[in-house]
Amino acid sequence: MRKILAQTRSFSPAARLLMANQFAINLAFYMLMPYLAAHLSGSLGLAAWAVGLVLGVRNFSQQGMFLIGGTIADRFGYKTPILIGCVLRTGGFALLGWVGSLPALIAASAATGFAGALFNPAVRAYLAAEAGERRVDAFALFNVYYQTGMLLGPLVGLALLAADFRAVCTTAAVIFAALSVLQARALPARHDTGTHRTATENAGTPTVWRQWRRVVSNRPFLLFSAAMTGSYVLTFQVYLVLPLAADAALGADGTKATSGLFVISAAVAVAGQLRLTGWAKRRFTPHQALAAGLAAMGAAFVPLALTPARSAIGPLTALAVSVAVLAAAGAVVYPFEMDTVVALSGNKLVATHYGLYNTVSGLGITLGNLALGALWDAAHADAPWLVWAVLAVTGAACATAVTALARTGRLHPQPVRPAPA
Repeated sequence: MRKILAQTRSFSPAARLLMANQFAINLAFYMLMPYLAAHLSGSLGLAAWAVGLVLGVRNFSQQGMFLIGGTIADRFGYKTPILIGCVLRTGGFALLGWVGSLPALIAASAATGFAGALFNPAVRAYLAAEAGERRVDAFALFNVYYQTGMLLGPLVGLALLAADFRAVCTTAAVIFAALSVLQARALPARHDTGTHRTATENAGTPTVWRQWRRVVSNRPFLLFSAAMTGSYVLTFQVYLVLPLAADAALGADGTKATSGLFVISAAVAVAGQLRLTGWAKRRFTPHQALAAGLAAMGAAFVPLALTPARSAIGPLTALAVSVAVLAAAGAVVYPFEMDTVVALSGNKLVATHYGLYNTVSGLGITLGNLALGALWDAAHADAPWLVWAVLAVTGAACATAVTALARTGRLHPQPVRPAPA
């Protein structure tokens, strides 16, 4: 804890505020979202299709709108979408607890999702600009605050559920309201140098289509985005096949085991992030660290492939080991991944690059989960090792792709040619 606090104090006040902001965002989000489906189906009595619709709208309005959020951040400054996103989350979370009609719930869900699409690219672009040459260290520390909020959120939400779900939603809304006020007062305005112009230069400001065309024409960035998509599929398995494996091994106790897996994942990231980042910086180049972390993410599923499903103890131990290794490997990857996105952007239109990067990864998660879900249904009864083998190969393939990109020079930022007058 002392090391975390000392490292935090070494950054600027704006960077420290962004880290505290991310902790509070995750605290509020995860105190509410894990229990939303139960509230919709139980307290409100919605049909399963309606529950799926509400949750799906939230996911689509975030994943599908990241590019819009990043574009807004680059055109109007990073502070504006961060503030608007926090205000939207305030209203959306409050509505989720106090409305009961399906149209109102859909509107609230869309607002909470679009809020994330607004502030996520802006926060990361702002932090990258604020940290300068210390981007890797800044993103490592940022992930500590991110994971801490993710760890504590469900516990706080569970305690508040002793009152009712409205108490959870109201508390989450109050947190976002406080964030809105704090950032409006204390967060300095900051703009992307590639798109911001003074009033006398507005005639030279690129259009949105030119912004997008510039990002989409960045071939090294697109190749890196595609290569990293598999890592997001691997990380998401904490929500999909790992809980399915816990249920298959433990039956009714699978839900408790799944909660424990979440705790292990967040705790490993919080406790090990700074040490793992320091170790990787000393031992590897940034691209080697990415490749090693990706390979380890795939290898995290090997214990499950080698563990016979004859008793509950063996699979449960393998699940715990796999989640711990997956979290540690993800902690190695994350700061170098975020730094590489900035480097490939050439420090221009950083938020738009982050927005498109998140959209690509979101699409990859959707397609990957569909494929893995189908594979689980077909193979888990007779050949469960096949699911884990596919995940292990995915990690190895991602590591190979990143290594190939690095060796061909595509992960090194290219000099930006000045546009003709």
